[in-house]
Amino acid sequence: MDYKELVKSLVNKCIKKGADGAEVYLEVGRNLRISVRNGEIESIQEAGSHGIGFRVLVKKRMAFSCCNDLSEKALENTIERAIEFAKNTTPDENNIFPSEKGMSKVEGLYDSSIKNIPMERKIRLAKKVEEMAMKDPRITKSAGAGYSEGEVEIYLANSNGLLKNYRATGFSFGVSVVAEKGDEKSSGSEYCSRRFFADLESPEKIGKEAAKKAYEMLDARMVKTQKAAVIFTPDVARAILGGILGAVNGERVLQGASFLANKLGKKIGSEFLTVIDDGIRPKGLASAPFDGEGVPTQRRFIIEKGVLKGFMYNTIVAKRAGVKSTGNASRRGYTSTPGIGPHNFYMEAGEFSPDEIIKATKKGLLLKIVTGYGINPVNGHFSGGASGFWIENGKIVFPVKGLTIAGTAFEMFNNIDMVGNDLDLNRSFTAPTFRIKIMQIGGK
Repeated sequence: MDYKELVKSLVNKCIKKGADGAEVYLEVGRNLRISVRNGEIESIQEAGSHGIGFRVLVKKRMAFSCCNDLSEKALENTIERAIEFAKNTTPDENNIFPSEKGMSKVEGLYDSSIKNIPMERKIRLAKKVEEMAMKDPRITKSAGAGYSEGEVEIYLANSNGLLKNYRATGFSFGVSVVAEKGDEKSSGSEYCSRRFFADLESPEKIGKEAAKKAYEMLDARMVKTQKAAVIFTPDVARAILGGILGAVNGERVLQGASFLANKLGKKIGSEFLTVIDDGIRPKGLASAPFDGEGVPTQRRFIIEKGVLKGFMYNTIVAKRAGVKSTGNASRRGYTSTPGIGPHNFYMEAGEFSPDEIIKATKKGLLLKIVTGYGINPVNGHFSGGASGFWIENGKIVFPVKGLTIAGTAFEMFNNIDMVGNDLDLNRSFTAPTFRIKIMQIGGK
């Protein structure tokens, strides 16, 4: 089937049936999942899927409808349903579709070898990573290992003349294990995700890291409540980045529900804090030539050397704010309408190795696990449960758990004084190791 012609013809059909404007979003995909436990295959699931979503405008009223049946009758019924829904919604002059016909150039989104990788090799990879993790005598149980892959084609057309498409692949595998010592148990997991199968890390490396994360937290202690440095590792980057991401959402800003609403162009953190959203990174897991409604993606600074540089917008929210879309319309597939979200979102690397940051810390917490919601995007308050390692005189002395850490976003941003050189851009939401020189740590 010629999907390009299909989405183009369906836009015209929407107009003929009474819509003033229309958008058609078509998704065709395939996913494979393999689950392994104790060296045995638990399940292999493979499924193909396709579906189509329609957004229509009728006298500035917008509505959405979708279906996973591409027969002519089903598509006509879905269009008619969307138009009928639109007649019952509230008109809004900001309801528009984008008109940017270009696409950003992004290399390395599709691995054509996906069709030629033998199933036995994929199963072997899942079994091997579990075997490598279980090799350590401190590991007593497997919580399971797995492999997954997917490929997707996106086609988008609208009544402003947009007609775009791209295809992408993704591969992932990982393992979770448990270490035991007496009555104490500790779990650890590690995974690897890439656009290209050949770029996946070795099962030996992933398995070894999962085992280490499990056994290194055995014999954890508590420390007294105090103020000290906290070193954030890449695994807990979400605790900081999640709050920033929520606060730079253009819709939140318009609603006054962001602690960064009045901070554009102002200094909000130390010069070591730079945050980037990159939609065009080659082989990036969240890269794409256009966003969820067809606007070309870009690489842009959100925070540069502590100064807030911009918010994120899709087309409708941008029009409400009197600005242009930043290419951040996010979509969870053909069943959803465009929201606002990031692409490859990360804190820029610094010059110090993680070991140098530890050695430069007289007393503090090397944070490995954080629970809770991180920074509240509305008021900027931060609190969470914490586990990791205690540092004294530049050396790790013992694991700790059952702690809490707390502060405010601006205190945390301005107290970042060292940033590591260990940024892994194979992750789509990440940061290097970085140190906040003083935070409240709750203990015994």
